[in-house]
Amino acid sequence: MEQRGKLISFLCIALIVAVVVSIFYFVASKGLATFFKDKVNVFSFLFGTDWNPSQLGPDGKPQVGALPMIAGSFIVTFLSAIVATPFAIGAAVFMTEISPKQGQKILQPVIELLVGIPSVVYGFIGLSVIVPAVRSVFGGTGFGILAGTFVLFIMILPTVTTMTVDALKAVPRHYREASLALGATRWQTIYKVVLRAAVPGILTAVVFGMARAFGEALAIQMVIGNAALMPNSLVTPASTLTSILTMGIGNTIMGTVENNVLWSLALILLLMSLLFNIIIRLIGKKGAFSK
Repeated sequence: MEQRGKLISFLCIALIVAVVVSIFYFVASKGLATFFKDKVNVFSFLFGTDWNPSQLGPDGKPQVGALPMIAGSFIVTFLSAIVATPFAIGAAVFMTEISPKQGQKILQPVIELLVGIPSVVYGFIGLSVIVPAVRSVFGGTGFGILAGTFVLFIMILPTVTTMTVDALKAVPRHYREASLALGATRWQTIYKVVLRAAVPGILTAVVFGMARAFGEALAIQMVIGNAALMPNSLVTPASTLTSILTMGIGNTIMGTVENNVLWSLALILLLMSLLFNIIIRLIGKKGAFSK
């Protein structure tokens, strides 16, 4: 029975590893075809600003500059994380240090509700509420980086808050007791002891939220404007890697340049997801080492 259990566990792990390796191989083989089959220069792809795969540029190569989408993805991801982090930390401190009972009774159900809302609902709310609000306050069409930032801020807030709560709860109780025994006030204990001890966990929560924001597709597509142009303002239409992918992947023929460059964008997304996971692991190891 023990040998049978080990065999079943090994087969399950082998299946998971095989699926992950297959996904990486499939996306990489399709994405690298842009550079090996279609002879597109890597630097022209990563740093070019003209996106029109069906047209040839002055050098006779397809115009596949992906910098506008890459820049749009990074900008909207970082801005949403910057906006969400203070709210997440404040809510987590209230739920763990200020009023645990009321926090668990009021905020916890709200956070769970936000997690369960589908992306298309967030996108529709952004299209109906946030875009008109941005248009009336800041001008322009309302579509752009700013509208996408607000939508992603709401979407990643529950994730960052939940993980921050777990990080604060993981701080040993004797840290708080020692600080209070030395004469520190409640707020000094929270700010100088609890939050500082939970920094690795909070950073992990922020990076995890950024990873989700970077890969979000449907909601951001509905509010960002989907214009493959370098973002020069927060209120002008822009695009992200995911928005261009979801718009174009169903309208191209497998094996063509237009299809291959979309797979190259997917490869960038996959590599960025891997990078976010590596950063999370490094932060976790740093936190474990410091303890």
